[in-house]
Amino acid sequence: MIQKSIIEVENLIKQYKKSEPKAVDGVSFSVEEGEIFGFLGPNGAGKTTTIKMLTTLIKPTSGKAEIAGFNVATQKDQVRKSIGLVFQDQTLDENLTAYENLDFHGALYGIDQKKRKERIAQVLQMVELTSRAKDVVKTFSGGMRRRLEIARGLMHFPKVLFLDEPTLGLDPQTRAHIWNYILEMQQKERTTIFLTTHYMDEAENANKIAIIDKGKIIALGTPLDLKKDVGGDVINLKTKDNQNAAKELAEFFGIKDVKEKDGLLYFEVEDGSKFVPEFIKKLTVHVEEVNVREPTLEDVFLGKTGRALRDEEASQTDVWRQRRRMFTRN
Repeated sequence: MIQKSIIEVENLIKQYKKSEPKAVDGVSFSVEEGEIFGFLGPNGAGKTTTIKMLTTLIKPTSGKAEIAGFNVATQKDQVRKSIGLVFQDQTLDENLTAYENLDFHGALYGIDQKKRKERIAQVLQMVELTSRAKDVVKTFSGGMRRRLEIARGLMHFPKVLFLDEPTLGLDPQTRAHIWNYILEMQQKERTTIFLTTHYMDEAENANKIAIIDKGKIIALGTPLDLKKDVGGDVINLKTKDNQNAAKELAEFFGIKDVKEKDGLLYFEVEDGSKFVPEFIKKLTVHVEEVNVREPTLEDVFLGKTGRALRDEEASQTDVWRQRRRMFTRN
């Protein structure tokens, strides 16, 4: 495979047992250097398995993946030196200071003491934690810990930084600050970001997005292009009888792709402002609520998978069960 991008994935497959369906089934995509790449998928879709393969934690069954020109199956050490990881769960040592956490990480990667000191100053300044360098991590807020983890992931000058739900559980203001740091870091260091998130507003920051479901990539493109594929305006409709309303939408207007979520019917039309008055007149079912808007990435995800991304957040028990499976079934 000729290396054209910082991440190259070709027909990647992972099957744990021959009696089971493929967890990842022929996935192919590429990520350009300096891009923010959003990787989205429902629980069990193959997202976590793909990331584990790209970060050398599990070996592919077949196919090929390269990070910065290194094969994830046969050149694990080179790949690991080329990537940074910020996991969803905190992995900082709470009994060490911010400086000590960064210094230890740099030493593990073989960075000499002088360069470590310089780099620690750089990354702490980037995430605005310079004044807290000597403070023990257990005194930090959740947002400060996340910022420190991002700084730690950058210590060894990685070419690709993997961020797994970097703002999950943080308040909106802290989420916004974290993203300011991420975007600044991407621009200053030209680091490629491989991101998973449940927040669709965050996914809008991505240069390119891949949606994976049932082990296959079902949508790939820029946020704008994916939203264009939705097919016009989005209408959310609440009636006294949603089942009959859906039947009448199909019968009167030929709209058969009607989904239901949280008691609302969801469908797309070309020109919502003209369509709404017409269908309200024709429907025999009483309309309680109607909303017309432009499509969002949430609509793209719902349309492609039949599920809302936030509905796919696993319980903590599910998360640990999945991770235990990943580490014990290589």
